[in-house]
Amino acid sequence: MPLSLPEPSQRTRRADFAACRAALRNGSRSFFMASMLLPRAVREPACALYAFCRLADDAIDQQHGGTAAVAVLRKQLDGIYACRCEAHTATHAVDRALAQVVERHRIPRELLDALIEGFEWDAQARRYEDFAALEAYAMRVAGTVGAMMAILMGVRDAALIARACDLGVAMQLTNIARDVGEDARNGRLYLPLSWLREVGLDPERWLGTPQFNLALASVIERLLRTAEQLYARADTGIAALPANCRPGIKAARLFYAAIGQEVERSGFDSISRRAIVPARRKFTLLLRAFAIPIRPTNKILAPSIAASEYFFNTGMPTSVPEMPLLQSSQYSQLPVPRSKAIRWWHFRQRMIQLLTLFERLERVDRQTQIERLSARS
Repeated sequence: MPLSLPEPSQRTRRADFAACRAALRNGSRSFFMASMLLPRAVREPACALYAFCRLADDAIDQQHGGTAAVAVLRKQLDGIYACRCEAHTATHAVDRALAQVVERHRIPRELLDALIEGFEWDAQARRYEDFAALEAYAMRVAGTVGAMMAILMGVRDAALIARACDLGVAMQLTNIARDVGEDARNGRLYLPLSWLREVGLDPERWLGTPQFNLALASVIERLLRTAEQLYARADTGIAALPANCRPGIKAARLFYAAIGQEVERSGFDSISRRAIVPARRKFTLLLRAFAIPIRPTNKILAPSIAASEYFFNTGMPTSVPEMPLLQSSQYSQLPVPRSKAIRWWHFRQRMIQLLTLFERLERVDRQTQIERLSARS
């Protein structure tokens, strides 16, 4: 676990978390918008976590799959857990903010190590023979983030953390379904190879000349249907979160599920186009996140996904797994955000802020579409 950190000055702390928000504003729109609905006690550490993930992912992409970026990330993580984030660059501002978060919330390093292992698989352009292998990847790059978000919200129940992992994996599967064409043009293929062969597609031949066809559509549809099942299981966990955290997490869940719906509307063609959820649609989903409650069901007790055995001890005689990394008595002393609903005047203020943001994003989206049309003509 991390050493005890010296308390940063208020100015330094504000600057570091401002750098985290800046890293997310353009690169992670869906999370940035959903995070505005989280209470500040959760929003700030969540922004630090997502900013680290965003910059780490960008570093892998910029290295074109080079493993050198992974070594740098592991060194950064060493510094974060040893409290040696001294440089004054934007990246290290994110490191300093994350160091405060892991110290305060006792984030197990194993979760961040697994996250970076998933990034390493990206750097290696690893492919996945079957869904179990793909699920193991998704658990590392996204399930871990779901578990860490649950910890930030004060969740200590193993069943709820399992549902948080479900949500993270579902989001990752949605991302993969949306980005099939973009990934293929970069020489990457995340769809299960066995699924492709089942519909008569040779993975290597298809990757050489990636084109959309009905066989590929069936594979993308199958992946999105699997994601939908995980979203449904995750819903029961969202319903059990602290009341002031539910709208933000539900909004993020709805945003990502809407991406899958956009892919479906295009006939599951994510080769010739990239599904984008219009800003106005996102605003409608935000209202839905507040207006329509999720009712808990017995799905909350569903076993954890097989890939999460990396973190969970599933040898228990009950269907509810334990999470040994979170069983230490030190976690009983962690700060837990107070559970209270967002008051109407706070809701109104946040909706005004979000509406302004959505209007700006609509203008950006329209300009992007004009530029794309101009480039094609």
